[in-house]
Amino acid sequence: MIATQAAAARPARHVRDAPRQDIATLSLGPLAEVLGYHLALASVATSAGFERHIGRAFDLRKVEFSLLMLLLANGTVVPKRLTPALSITAPKLTMLLDRLHARGLLRRERNPNDGRSQHIVLTPAGLRIARACAAAAAPMEQDLTDRLSRAERVLLLKLLAKLGGGGG
Repeated sequence: MIATQAAAARPARHVRDAPRQDIATLSLGPLAEVLGYHLALASVATSAGFERHIGRAFDLRKVEFSLLMLLLANGTVVPKRLTPALSITAPKLTMLLDRLHARGLLRRERNPNDGRSQHIVLTPAGLRIARACAAAAAPMEQDLTDRLSRAERVLLLKLLAKLGGGGG
């Protein structure tokens, strides 16, 4: 009876409360050579940094941030050029553009050279947010690149671009 009372007095332990086993003590076995595994681990770190520096602060998803950065860097862009740069389909781009348009961050303008197509342009509010996001990205990147030498960072960017189909 005393053991039962003591057990009842202790809060139940859940798996998430259990001490985390240090991954360094585990043998990765075949995972040590699985690129996707290591990319997934890196993605967790980059996603957390994005949420901390940009996602919550500006209420943006990663793809929305990327679109704003592309527009900031390129000015007026036709949607056809955005789909491969963002690695999304045309219907997904349309939904993305609709969301950012509804927030007043971009507008669609008729292409003066081809009345059948549109240009995507940042609004003044979109330009302000894009500039603020670009500034907020600096400490986000610094958090990651503090772990790498300058040469390692350059090499990593080239290798990731090559894997992503962007050359390198």
